Amino acid sequence: MEISGSKILVTGASSGIGAALAKMLAERGACVALVARREEKLSAVLEECRASSPDSRMWIADLGDLGLAERLAREAWDALGGLDVVVNNAAIPKVREVRRLTPDDLEEAMRINLLSPVRIIQTLLPRMLERGSGTIVNVTSLGGRLGIMHESAYCASKFALTGFTESMFMDLHDTPLRIRLVIPGPFDTDIWDRPGSDPAVFKDEEKFPPEDCAAGIIDAITGDEFEHYVPDMKPVVEFKTSKIEQFLSGVVSRAPGS
Repeated sequence: MEISGSKILVTGASSGIGAALAKMLAERGACVALVARREEKLSAVLEECRASSPDSRMWIADLGDLGLAERLAREAWDALGGLDVVVNNAAIPKVREVRRLTPDDLEEAMRINLLSPVRIIQTLLPRMLERGSGTIVNVTSLGGRLGIMHESAYCASKFALTGFTESMFMDLHDTPLRIRLVIPGPFDTDIWDRPGSDPAVFKDEEKFPPEDCAAGIIDAITGDEFEHYVPDMKPVVEFKTSKIEQFLSGVVSRAPGS
């Protein structure tokens, strides 16, 4: 599909991958609908987007409020006269060693990282099907294909979103809708230092610029393949799948203090 002239919803657009993606899409001629919690940061992103795409708009929303997630999806569709692409990018890290993980920690991660994008999809899916076109992109994580130390809640939510996306692809195979799964590796964003989350075990590892992931998401939108690793860390996942004991032991041995 063509980016120029399209209308694209991007969640988690106030910083990091979402902000980089919104700016790239606007520069390529898309009208972007931006969603995030932090108004000041999101306003700055919108201002940059409007330099290239003056009809772009924003919605301030905590996507942990599932009713609000549904409403903003409907509002964005109506305000822009339909949406060609939905990019579910918003997420929280929720780093917590499993012995300290509370039910509220797990519920929050599931609500924002899984249930919110699913609600947005369920709200817009009938409209896309009736129109006969649409692209849904779910941004999960390498943590949706393999476990990360101290990130059981985050990985559970991302594994679940990955599985939902795969099943959705199969269920909609006989429709004109295009379903895409983007699996980012470690990127240099503020998700590593969020309030309410412990420091990530491997936070000092090499990270990639968020613009690289944004470019990968655009490739997913315009391309024909379902699954996109950005960067290509699929061999790591394949190693984990084939040699799970060796993989888990290797992760533990690399952890600080081991």
